[in-house]
Amino acid sequence: MPKPNLYIETERLLIRPFTPADIDAAYAMNLDTEVSRYTGDGGVVSREEMERRIHEDVFGDYEKHGFGRLAVELKSEQKFIGFTGLKYLADLKEVDLGYRFMSPYWGKGYATESAKASLHLGFETLDLDRIIAMVLPENKASIRVLEKLNFVYEKDIVEEGMLARLYALSRSGYLSGFRRK
Repeated sequence: MPKPNLYIETERLLIRPFTPADIDAAYAMNLDTEVSRYTGDGGVVSREEMERRIHEDVFGDYEKHGFGRLAVELKSEQKFIGFTGLKYLADLKEVDLGYRFMSPYWGKGYATESAKASLHLGFETLDLDRIIAMVLPENKASIRVLEKLNFVYEKDIVEEGMLARLYALSRSGYLSGFRRK
């Protein structure tokens, strides 16, 4: 299978593969305690750790699976504001939707807009049958995003030592709900 095009443009966003130039902005985002409060990973402890995660994990996913987490730029500012995208979780044998944004960009619909683009990539390009998303129970805004996208709560799980809610969206749920225009 040829590698999918990981450059996606929405009305307000440019969604693209991470580059080394994104390391400092991604690190700054993860230093924000408001952002890391909902990640379950406690944030990134050093710039070197962020660099390692992008080089090994993100670039590794692109190489191994042909997809992964993608940087999100606000087109009007030509600036990194967060990430979105799909990640294969080997321990669960599932593809996970994730998104994270700098806190000044919360509440503006960017998570929903970027997640729709990620779902389009997953179901329309990668031909996936199912995509999951995990969220901490106290992250009400993220739960609302998933519900807007037709995700259905399945169960509580313990992930990385924390209680998380697992939501899932099937291809049929995607097709009957919405399709990115």
